Amino acid sequence: MPDIPAVETASAAAQVRACPAPAAAGPLAGIACCQDLPEREGLGPPLEEEYPPGHLLDGRFVIREAIGRSAMATIYRAEDREAGGSSVAVKVPLARVENDPALFGRFQREERIVSSLASPGLLRFIPAAREKSRPYFVTEYLDGCTLALVIHRSRPIPERDALRIAGALCRALAPMHESGIVHCDLKPANVMICRGGTLCVMDFGLASEIGSGGALLAGLTPLFGTPEYMAPEQVRNRRCDARTDIYCAGVILYQMLTGVLPFVHEDPWAAAQLRVTGDPVAPRSLNPAVSPQAEEIVLRAMRREPGERHQTAAELKGDLDAPERVQVT
Repeated sequence: MPDIPAVETASAAAQVRACPAPAAAGPLAGIACCQDLPEREGLGPPLEEEYPPGHLLDGRFVIREAIGRSAMATIYRAEDREAGGSSVAVKVPLARVENDPALFGRFQREERIVSSLASPGLLRFIPAAREKSRPYFVTEYLDGCTLALVIHRSRPIPERDALRIAGALCRALAPMHESGIVHCDLKPANVMICRGGTLCVMDFGLASEIGSGGALLAGLTPLFGTPEYMAPEQVRNRRCDARTDIYCAGVILYQMLTGVLPFVHEDPWAAAQLRVTGDPVAPRSLNPAVSPQAEEIVLRAMRREPGERHQTAAELKGDLDAPERVQVT
């Protein structure tokens, strides 16, 4: 199955390709897709000079086009000459990132984390064995559309589909958490619904290794987080763990079921502060079609205190797979 590249925070929705109906019966076959949307939107002007089409990087990767831009990096679609010309994604940090020890350290950590992941549903790393002429790393190229575009096209998403998507997300998160990695930036723009009916989590630029000291949020700035999806402990700049991703998954499910975010303010950081002391509006008050069981799942995942949420991705997936067994309080 071909596949789309990891993207940085705000630029995620800009780099997807339009995709036809799933060609294979994956677990998400039949989910609303983006076949009638433009191939790419809002890529924006480059922040610095980029590799031109046809550029040969280190004698192996033939650059074809820029497919993602952010304040941190440019992502290219390239052909891998050592793999028969198959498409890959090449992520190259901006010059200012390379020259900033803190930012470059973050880029290197992302490469290390992505290279350590080897589970279905997580972006696959492709080793570039020879010595590099400059920093970059290579991943599979994902063919599909971001969950952000799916939500934009079909909001609210039908409950059955929303629970299937959230369940597939939990299936991807479970082995990552078991290996000691927390994503810390889960949002629809970082989740790809692939052409084959599968799901892939991408963009590990903010991911942390539990126990390494990196699970503390680096700083409350737009560069280092997405306030609309942050868990309360992130807003408070406290230590994160797997339950932080559980909260973010709850926000995503809330948005799929209702078509809106749980906390809204013209200032995203003010909205982030609301979740520290307040609770979201009940989903059923926004969309009466939501079942009491689905509402219960969402509200539990989004509890302010981590100890009151589902404790693991597997536990949340269990409720998503069998919502009829969820006890409504």
